[in-house]
Amino acid sequence: MAFTASDVKELREMTGCGMMDCKKALTETDGDKDKAVELLREKGLATAAKKSGRIASEGIVKSYIDGGVGVVVEVNSETDFVAKNADFQDFVADIAKTVAVAAPADVEALKAAECNGTTVGELLTEKIAKIGENMNIRRFARIDTTGVVVDYIHAAGKIGVLVEADAPATDDVKEALRNVAMQVAALNPKYLSSDDVPAEYKEHEKEILIAQLKNDPKNASKPDEIIEKMIGGRLAKELKEVCLLEQLYVKAENKESVGKYLEMVSAKVGSPITVKSFVRFETGEGLEKKEDDFAAEVAAMAGKN
Repeated sequence: MAFTASDVKELREMTGCGMMDCKKALTETDGDKDKAVELLREKGLATAAKKSGRIASEGIVKSYIDGGVGVVVEVNSETDFVAKNADFQDFVADIAKTVAVAAPADVEALKAAECNGTTVGELLTEKIAKIGENMNIRRFARIDTTGVVVDYIHAAGKIGVLVEADAPATDDVKEALRNVAMQVAALNPKYLSSDDVPAEYKEHEKEILIAQLKNDPKNASKPDEIIEKMIGGRLAKELKEVCLLEQLYVKAENKESVGKYLEMVSAKVGSPITVKSFVRFETGEGLEKKEDDFAAEVAAMAGKN
């Protein structure tokens, strides 16, 4: 029995399996959709669709560097246990390499990209079926530079960082940039420097500071010009905390800023080091976390006895 592309599409919608898996199943069953569904169920692939609605907020961040190309990717799983699974980690590493090679525009394009003889999307479906948890390719970043890009992974994939700079690709420079990447991991700056902070952000923070000062009885009688100076000082201090190059360098002995640290390294290597960008992913940030209802779990277990 012959089958068409619409049959493949219909089987995919019925089972939630990948396009290639559906095509193979229809080929093996001579186009019989009912038998194809059974075959996919037997292979465990049709169960992936049932898992797609479950919360996946654990997982890992992995990075990949190839010359001037740097990649960081986050893939989520339901549990930390699966995130430590070697098969899952190899899968995420393959995805990072695929991003480096294929340079996809977004996650959907990444899922369509070739990987290990199939597509990333097909591999994702297979891993969900094999490992037994919902998984999600959440996001990735790719830097392609004529300068230097370094990576840093913290806590076995809890946080991943890329730092890009215009600088010679020497060991001293890479070591300095890796130190900066550790700074990004630890202190989570929002911007590169105060010049990059949007005017809206500054205005919003200024409004908050004004409200804080006016709500303090000690400042009630102070003239507006004094309040304005106080706000200016506090805002400048706050910006130093959220701007990478102006943050105090965490490994510094003399309390210099990250920018000053890089100037010192630049003098040592005889060439300027200009940080151009950075990326920081933290696994599960901003995602809804699964909450176990132990009371309901105990009640359910009691009901079975």
